[in-house]
Amino acid sequence: MRFSIKSSAAQALRSDCVILPVLTGRKLTASGRLIDDGLAGAVSAALGRGDLGTKAGATQLVYAASAKSARVLLVSLGSDTKTGQKAFIEAVRGALRHAGTMAKGDFCSLLHDVEVDSRDLGWRIATQVTIARELGYRFEQLRSKKDDPSPRLEQLAFQVEQAQAASARRTIARAAAIANGVDLAKDLGNLPGNLCTPTYLADTARKLAREFKLKVQVLERRQMEALKMGALLSVAKGSDEPPKLIVLRYEGAAASKAPVVLVGKGITFDTGGISLKPAAEMDEMKYDMCGAASVLGTLRAVAEMKLPMNVVGLVPTCENMPSGRATRPGDIVTSMSGQTIEVLNTDAEGRLILCDALTYAERFKPSAVIDIATLTGACVIALGHHNTGLFARQDKLASDLLEAGRAMSDPCWRMPMDDEYQEQLKSPFADVANIGGRAAGAVTAACFLSRFTKAYDWAHLDIAGTAWRSGANKGSSGRPVPLLSGFLLARAGADAS
Repeated sequence: MRFSIKSSAAQALRSDCVILPVLTGRKLTASGRLIDDGLAGAVSAALGRGDLGTKAGATQLVYAASAKSARVLLVSLGSDTKTGQKAFIEAVRGALRHAGTMAKGDFCSLLHDVEVDSRDLGWRIATQVTIARELGYRFEQLRSKKDDPSPRLEQLAFQVEQAQAASARRTIARAAAIANGVDLAKDLGNLPGNLCTPTYLADTARKLAREFKLKVQVLERRQMEALKMGALLSVAKGSDEPPKLIVLRYEGAAASKAPVVLVGKGITFDTGGISLKPAAEMDEMKYDMCGAASVLGTLRAVAEMKLPMNVVGLVPTCENMPSGRATRPGDIVTSMSGQTIEVLNTDAEGRLILCDALTYAERFKPSAVIDIATLTGACVIALGHHNTGLFARQDKLASDLLEAGRAMSDPCWRMPMDDEYQEQLKSPFADVANIGGRAAGAVTAACFLSRFTKAYDWAHLDIAGTAWRSGANKGSSGRPVPLLSGFLLARAGADAS
């Protein structure tokens, strides 16, 4: 998909189809009125007939029969006097979905002319790029025969003043880079477990390193044994697929600058191990590596944006399979930190591979560490499929992630992590149990991880409810690549100021 800038005045704008916002009371923006004047009032006449719905995202196509603009797509911003973020997103989605069904051509948007509460011009343009890319995404790599291709938008221009053109182009480039990261995360998540193995993830990291001049290291089983990563290796024991610990480094600042470390759970297929999952919907456990996918997608976005900061991606990855070698419920393993863990449920394996990676993260002397994991079904029960679960000890880190989620329309919700919850993880035989019972399962999972993160600022994102969609629209969402990218963008800006 191609994006461009048109800086000609609204009244001189030429396009196959102009996308115009319509405010409450069927009013046009100042630019919309200029375009209407150039079309001899065709737009206002169409609005006067009252066919455009008032709900945000409602559309009406007007044939202008003009040399400047053959068609105008009118888009309602809703009935509120002030346009909020949600209404603007719904309007953009409705407009671009309609545009995608039309004949190919040059589409030019003026939707960003609308003032949106607390969001600047850059956000309004970036939102359109993000939604256009989302609507255009397809995963068709594994089909032997393609269905008749559904229509999609191929090019979109944005009309801005000449003084804003350079800034708008930078905004488009950043938004496209994040969309590329989201698409990578989606592709990895949508691949089946027989293709997207730990080795495949490692090869993907190596490919990213070559393309974007990153540093990559892939630790094999023997190296993990030397590091005494007994928790991670206990999960990998039941599988024939070799485990990997992927270390991908982006260096956009001086070596002395402490990096942000992203740690992504990479269980490429999760049967539950000996604590076997029910057969229904087990196919969706190919998505148990979406934390890993989001780390690789975010590193891709960061590298393409060339952010002035250092970022390290850590991906502990393996399969969780039942076999004669698999870890049993009741087994006790020793983590890299030296803490012993009683494995009461082998289906609580994500925290076992993460805890060793979180200990390994200490060597980078990070400014912050964020782990991302499809960790608990309990988080889905608590928050559903809209908000990612956020756990953090530090208020500043939590507030930065919450604001990034709001700004990027990839929201998270902060959950409690009081010390009292640690009591549920007590074991009579080891330092800690790997589960704390049904009550507050997402919280006790975060509390377990917190025991391995004392050396740095840390946050945990439980994406079990947001990493993929089920049902007719089954597929990876690419979340939380936008949230993480927005967080890193803001942090890079703050560090530079």
